[in-house]
Amino acid sequence: MGSPVGYCFLGDRFMIPGTKKSSLKLHIKNMVCIRCKMVVKEELTKLGLHYTSVELGEAEVLENISVKQHDQIRAALLKSGLELMDDKKSVLIQKIKNVIIELVHYSEEPLTINFSEYLSQQLHHDYTYLANLFSEVQGTTIEKFLIAHKIERVNELLVYNELNLTERINSRL
Repeated sequence: MGSPVGYCFLGDRFMIPGTKKSSLKLHIKNMVCIRCKMVVKEELTKLGLHYTSVELGEAEVLENISVKQHDQIRAALLKSGLELMDDKKSVLIQKIKNVIIELVHYSEEPLTINFSEYLSQQLHHDYTYLANLFSEVQGTTIEKFLIAHKIERVNELLVYNELNLTERINSRL
């Protein structure tokens, strides 16, 4: 049996624990900072949608999304440089990027396991599969993407005088 006419199920629909309600997970490309999360919350609220969570790369809404609402969300997010994603491979690529961004830019704790194992655990996929998919779609390796973000983070810290070069050399980055 198909979905009701006029409804577009974009993401994963799942039950909210402890309730009889379900939520729809929307996957959003280019959502990489706290400001992006604020933009998504604001746009969903403007459209009368109720969200249960908004994290990097995804938002969960309680309502079914009509085709019209889907187009409204897409247009509103595009104005801020964000994009709804429907393709599973694109969603997984964005999740890889979000794990890296979260780890490099927002995590205070160093990893206690190697990065490939960490990424596999976070995304529940074999690292070789993730690495091959990422390289095929992005034209670069996960490692190069990770290094580029580490360099970007070091530059941010140096420019904003959050620590000096000696401290940075001796730190986890």
